Amino acid sequence: LNADEYRSFVNEIAKTNPAVAVNASRLGSANTNWQDLIYQNAWGTDNNLAFSGGVKWLPYRLSIGYNDQNGIVKTNSFKRTSVGLNLNPKFLDNHLSVNINAKGTFTDNRFVDSGVIKAATYFDPTQPVYSGNPKYGGYYEWTDPNNTNTGLNVNGTSNPLGLIDGIHDVSSAWRGLGNIQLDYKLHFLPDLHFNVNAGYDYSKSDGAKTVSPIYRAGIADLGTYNNYSMEKKNKLLETYFSYLKTINSISTTIDLTAGYSYQDFYTSIPGSITFKGTCQNTSTSNFETKNVLLSFYGRGIFTIANKYIISASIRRDGSSRFYNGTKSNLWGNFPGVSVAWKINEENFLKDKGIDALKLRAGWGVTGQQELPTLDTNKPRNYPAYAAYNMSFDGAQYQFGDQFFFMMRPEIYNPNLSWETTTTKNAGIDFGFLKNRVTGSIDIYQKDTKDLIVDSPIAAGDLSNHNLLNVGNMQTKGIEGSITIIPIKKENTTWEVSFNATHYKSKITKLINGADSTYRILVGGIDGGVNNTVQAHTVGYQPNAFYVFQQVYDSNGKPLDGVYVDRNGDGKIDVNDRYYYKSTQPDAILGFNTKFTHNNWDIGLSARAVLGNYVYNNAASNSSIQSLTTNNYLQNVYSSAANYRFTSPQYNSDIFVENASFLRLDNVNAGYNFKDVFYKGSNIRVYAMLQNVFVITKYSGIDPEVFGNIDNGYYQMPKVYSLGFNFQF
Repeated sequence: LNADEYRSFVNEIAKTNPAVAVNASRLGSANTNWQDLIYQNAWGTDNNLAFSGGVKWLPYRLSIGYNDQNGIVKTNSFKRTSVGLNLNPKFLDNHLSVNINAKGTFTDNRFVDSGVIKAATYFDPTQPVYSGNPKYGGYYEWTDPNNTNTGLNVNGTSNPLGLIDGIHDVSSAWRGLGNIQLDYKLHFLPDLHFNVNAGYDYSKSDGAKTVSPIYRAGIADLGTYNNYSMEKKNKLLETYFSYLKTINSISTTIDLTAGYSYQDFYTSIPGSITFKGTCQNTSTSNFETKNVLLSFYGRGIFTIANKYIISASIRRDGSSRFYNGTKSNLWGNFPGVSVAWKINEENFLKDKGIDALKLRAGWGVTGQQELPTLDTNKPRNYPAYAAYNMSFDGAQYQFGDQFFFMMRPEIYNPNLSWETTTTKNAGIDFGFLKNRVTGSIDIYQKDTKDLIVDSPIAAGDLSNHNLLNVGNMQTKGIEGSITIIPIKKENTTWEVSFNATHYKSKITKLINGADSTYRILVGGIDGGVNNTVQAHTVGYQPNAFYVFQQVYDSNGKPLDGVYVDRNGDGKIDVNDRYYYKSTQPDAILGFNTKFTHNNWDIGLSARAVLGNYVYNNAASNSSIQSLTTNNYLQNVYSSAANYRFTSPQYNSDIFVENASFLRLDNVNAGYNFKDVFYKGSNIRVYAMLQNVFVITKYSGIDPEVFGNIDNGYYQMPKVYSLGFNFQF
């Protein structure tokens, strides 16, 4: 609500609510739009320079880049400098090709505190930005006369501008990537190639977070300072044989590949100390982890008479994430096979105006070994192995006046194994009118087994949750695309493309014997303790919303805290929650078009997502209670003024909103000035607009929210770009 709407709402409620009447006296006279004050129009520039040529026998390409970008939240910024070099020499009478790539980047970041956007949303809009005195950096903050230490109301929303000025978090990152690829064509058998690809990716980042003692964020600790760093080393070694032979007499091609791959991922996060002005410093322990992925693979593609294509493959992958002291769950075998028939190559379709018509069918198994992380920066790589880790900060053991980190056992699952997905698909590709109409249609079914889920477990173990292979899921879908070229002339071309996807997923198993009465609660929300609004349950889509059914009066107004007694037992409890809607859309549509005329080109792309739902956590967090809490006022979502709920109704289905949308993603136009300096030189000038508009009924900021739970996030900006490309 803006300031006038908020004052009106508070004063109206105060007439009948004594608690609100007490807080109404705290209303200010200002009209402050806090979101306008934290957001800005951000400017950026992206510059790239590339040289290519050759020095005798050594072809090269050298590129240099610099990117400088401000964020849409004030003080947020990103700068990157990059250098890349590519060398492509050949030896042994061109039998040995060498491709060397090296790239280095240096990045500077300044981060915005994660609470700034939420503070701007909820801070009382009737209060001024500044208090008129130098305390708390001069910013208006909620105070409490009973707090003799800092004078602050510790429950009050922070002034968002005080957070921006009071917290300085910067980091620098160095990254170097290099790889060398060798392709040796055997002298005695030129159709057989031996390939080696070795790569190394090293990155190191260092940062410092300073919280000023002047502002609210640091006043209790008299300021803090923390240095942090992280180092990553990733290695790759891949070797494989490839054999490609074409037998022209029967129009048949044989393509065989067999190889081995080794990948090594290492992360190190040194422990750090947070220095506080109160000298009550805190520290974290060192963290170090590595995981390895090994792969053996083979593939064969046989094209017979240029009509029939048979492909088969097999992979055997081993992940250290499933190592439990033995090799029982380490390895997974993933086969696949597909067939295709180019019907247009048959004589009965020759010269019938059909340029392409191919039937396809396939079956294959893939493996999943990615796991949830412990936190943002610390991957969880040994969940199947019994191990000890250092205790967390705040859980040290006291000896006298000193505190010590202790080793404590970690929860683990020795039976954890690969999550596998078996996919069956069939499709058709087509092309007509000299390929001015082309497209494809595919239908598929995916059956996923042994889903890896961070699942609640029975009390009495080392934790209340663990990574388990808990169930199966089935997905059925259809997708299609079509490209039409209405105009195709010497100097003018117009191309239009459409695509559409529809799919449905259903959980078919969770644990042995589980039915629709067993569920795994997921979808944690902001507000309350351990509140969730989604669940995994047999017979339903994954992440289905699990909520109460709201009751309305005869005028269509929701009744405060009144829900449908769905099981008829005369009371409302968790057993009355039901599965309502899903995060999965009914359809995903795409549209692209490009028009060129002489030296001009114009294009756009758009998407529509239909039938997906989002839980509006920003709205569910707002109620009349927001006006009565702990001697301060906080702004509310507009729905609070409409619904008049006295307290947050987190589990009401009223906050599960239809988030269908149509988004125009990109519009671009360009012009090529040819032969500007000399014949073959070119200057291209182009303009582009990204995230042009969104049409949706969703009441939140944006209908595209990760996880389909909207509780405040860094918004997707609208970007206007002007670019110049010089080639000479």
